[in-house]
Amino acid sequence: MKEKLVLIGNGMAGIRTLEEILKKDPDRYSMTVFGEEPHPNYNRILLSSVLQGDADVNDIVLNDYDWYAKHQVSLHTGDPVVKVDTKKQIVTSASGTQCYYDKLIFATGSNPFMLPLPGADKEGVIAFRNIKDCETMIETSKNYKKAVVIGGGLLGLEAARGLLNLNMEVNVIHIADFLMERQLDEPAGKMLREELEAQGMKFHLKKNTEKIIGKNRVEGIRFTDGTSIDTDLVVMAVGIRPNIELAKQSGLKTDRAIVVNDYMETNVPNVYAVGECAEHRGIAYGLVAPLYEQGKVLAEHICTRENTITPGYQGSIVYTQLKVSGVDVFSAGKFQDNEQTKAIRVHDEFEGIYKKVVVQDNKVIGAVLFGDTADSPRLLQMMREGQDISNMSKVAILPSENSSDSKVSPVATMADSETICGCNGVSKGDICTAITERGLTTVEEVKQCTNASRSCGGCKPLVADLLAFTTGEAVTNTKEPMCGCTDLTHEEVVAEIRELGLSYPREVMNVLGWNSDEGCSKCRPAINYYLGMVDPIKNKDDHTSRFINERVHANINHNGTFTVVPRMYGGVTNSEQLRKIADVADKYNIPLLKVTGGQRIDLFGVEKEDLPKVWGDLGMRSGSAYAKALRTVKTCVGEQFCRFGTQDSIGLGIELEKKFEYINTPHKVKMAVSACPRNCAESGIKDFGIVGVEGAWELYVAGNGGVDLRRGDLFCKVKTKEEIIDTISAFMQYYRENARYLERTSHFVERVGLDHMKKVILEDKENFKALIERMDIALSNRKDPWKEIVDSEEKQKELFEKKQVEVMK
Repeated sequence: MKEKLVLIGNGMAGIRTLEEILKKDPDRYSMTVFGEEPHPNYNRILLSSVLQGDADVNDIVLNDYDWYAKHQVSLHTGDPVVKVDTKKQIVTSASGTQCYYDKLIFATGSNPFMLPLPGADKEGVIAFRNIKDCETMIETSKNYKKAVVIGGGLLGLEAARGLLNLNMEVNVIHIADFLMERQLDEPAGKMLREELEAQGMKFHLKKNTEKIIGKNRVEGIRFTDGTSIDTDLVVMAVGIRPNIELAKQSGLKTDRAIVVNDYMETNVPNVYAVGECAEHRGIAYGLVAPLYEQGKVLAEHICTRENTITPGYQGSIVYTQLKVSGVDVFSAGKFQDNEQTKAIRVHDEFEGIYKKVVVQDNKVIGAVLFGDTADSPRLLQMMREGQDISNMSKVAILPSENSSDSKVSPVATMADSETICGCNGVSKGDICTAITERGLTTVEEVKQCTNASRSCGGCKPLVADLLAFTTGEAVTNTKEPMCGCTDLTHEEVVAEIRELGLSYPREVMNVLGWNSDEGCSKCRPAINYYLGMVDPIKNKDDHTSRFINERVHANINHNGTFTVVPRMYGGVTNSEQLRKIADVADKYNIPLLKVTGGQRIDLFGVEKEDLPKVWGDLGMRSGSAYAKALRTVKTCVGEQFCRFGTQDSIGLGIELEKKFEYINTPHKVKMAVSACPRNCAESGIKDFGIVGVEGAWELYVAGNGGVDLRRGDLFCKVKTKEEIIDTISAFMQYYRENARYLERTSHFVERVGLDHMKKVILEDKENFKALIERMDIALSNRKDPWKEIVDSEEKQKELFEKKQVEVMK
């Protein structure tokens, strides 16, 4: 009979421990997991991606519900353990569920530390720790515009970047005189501040918050020096505290956290602790790499038979490698200078690169890298091994600074023992062996096989380089499968659809040998898009393969209601439309109307059953705020009213929006038209940005205002609006035909190259003409969502009347 193992906590450290147990002895334990949040195990490191709108909850899930079912792990979400009887070895959850255990693991993580300030209990004062916090910030941004983040560490800066993306004005308050002082030294911290100020953040350093101002909701904060700032939202990101209350109540020895020995054992028999809630040799770690090391040691220990000694946990070198708001950062060990240390420094202000390697007794004991982290694996290995560098030159310590060929990846000279993925402890040798023995060809396959790049993702470029180095193929040819249902890439699926003349999603999955009969949420929408793109006349849209937002023509909110966004061409409306919107809002008790950054009015909080009637009463076309299609064309007022305007920006914007609305694209597309270089419509960060100059138009492409902030590239300059429309038409069709599903124009252009796009569109006149012709065919077969909505309502009425007749009979 299997032993019973209970895990308290459904986070990264605890579930990684179960994964390690399943590797070592999959039949040893019957496992039960209790989690406080209503989600499966997800990557907390990537919460900022959810906040910034680049991912949803499903995208950051590490172990989905299928994983628990496959491994027969009983999961209780939203049901934390509230009592542990260590004598009877029984745990009791909040719902009253009781479970006996032979082994019990505490993996309760940490809670955010909230400053005990007067007013901290007001509405609008939150932490940034879980999915609920992300959702609160997203909802707040829809109604309010000013945010304050208290804490200039990593978490605070990630929160600030996300709030900027939500169009909020962001002030960051920090008690130290430079940012991320725990991970960076002063020069790197100041460089980071300059970079983030350029992105739009405002900083208040060496400031102490005295009080949070407001009645019921926060209205501002006051500092101890008497100054104050107005704000609608306060996000505290000042640190974490191990969650040990249950452990204390259960009789476990605690200090700052749950005290454990080298085998992660507590003072109570058969009870263990791992992760942020555990304290080993006086240290409670808060980074993922040490927590995974602890999980591996614990799994080895409890899977080993009696009287067998296993190596225990010896502690970890604390290091950080990450991307802070688009800037690569690495720090490790003791990187602050003192009288016993010397340092190698490189500071290139032109390139925004700073490197410092701290040496003591001929050993590297610490490092800070900013802007270029290529040398981080080598430096970390030197620290771990205590390597004697007395006979080494600076060239050997920082080889990337002295490489004659900048294109040579550092993986080429790494030893097999050097770590590629620090979070998961995966070495170069581990990855090379997996690639050669298992024939791996993609970064995704390497991740699934070795766990490299599974956590923070910072090592993905190195994994890609190592894959290319090992297989001898260029990184750009690295094969990435569409999803876990198939080994085929997006490009291969499109090629097969064309060659075999496939017409339906199920047909594609059947003929191409999908692993799953139903496919998944990644591949079904992609296949549906590719079918329509390949043959817009023959291949009909499969409604069931679309996301919920696209099926109901509205954006779903966190509380189950929906947001309706009617089309306002070029941001222009009239009194008749405004009256309709007001009447609909009153009739259906819509709780919130909001003017958006896309120059439209959103109706928030519509019940699902009211959607067809709301659209019918509005009588306005859908703004496609949910679609992988053209969303908005933002315009300034132009030459008609503005004294600086040189062109008719509104007229061109309306014409573009009417021409390209409802055409399916790989991802959302946004446009903007500015009548002069002052760029009031923010044309520089749109997929297609048009700027009027004297007697001409400039077209910028592949801009992005998201987390990967990207300025658009100047593509061409033309004299007429007809040339602009034709060029956008050709560019968009090439993007439609060659981009991968869910690939933004910014990522697509970076992948294929701007010069390539100019060559196939601007220089090849025959191809330019053919692309426009194919776009026109696609445009002639697009569907009008408003008609689909109204037709759906009519069908529902017909079905209802039919049922009523049947009942009467």
